[in-house]
Amino acid sequence: MRILAALFILSLLILNPSMANNAYDYNFTSINEEDVINLSDYKGKTIVVVNTASLCGFTYQYEELQSLYSRYKDDGLVVIGVPSNQFLYEEPGDSKEILEFCESTFGITFPLTIKSKVKGSDAHPFYKWARNELGFIAGVPRWNFHKIIIDKSGNAVAGYTPLTKPSSKKFINKIEELLSL
Repeated sequence: MRILAALFILSLLILNPSMANNAYDYNFTSINEEDVINLSDYKGKTIVVVNTASLCGFTYQYEELQSLYSRYKDDGLVVIGVPSNQFLYEEPGDSKEILEFCESTFGITFPLTIKSKVKGSDAHPFYKWARNELGFIAGVPRWNFHKIIIDKSGNAVAGYTPLTKPSSKKFINKIEELLSL
């Protein structure tokens, strides 16, 4: 009976993301397609969820994201890359190709997910929730490398367009602020 109740609640959350309490209610399939990235595993940490693409003019931000992750991971920062092919088909590869590109080109060590939809009616439930929490401007990616920041309590606190680099003072100040709380 408990399993049925849990499945019912989960189905409501997927169909109506506004019912979710926070980011910890969501998970992604890892790029290895075997593991699950449960955002609840990162309770008490600051999380940056960023939609990515290998053939984008902003792809250089992978290097900046890795640098940010390396610098602050011991302080409680987690970066999660979410490959998406929704913007000019700039992420055409499969999971194996994406992972190989990220590791060999940028030395990525932060978690990556399988390719996911990040906008529209068939967007991943996390992104539907982020839109509800942050609004259309901050919560919905309009291009690759849109960054959503989740605080240590699982709340969506900010969204940054690709024009805000992970190395920018504005972005780093926000990360440092949240890590210090």
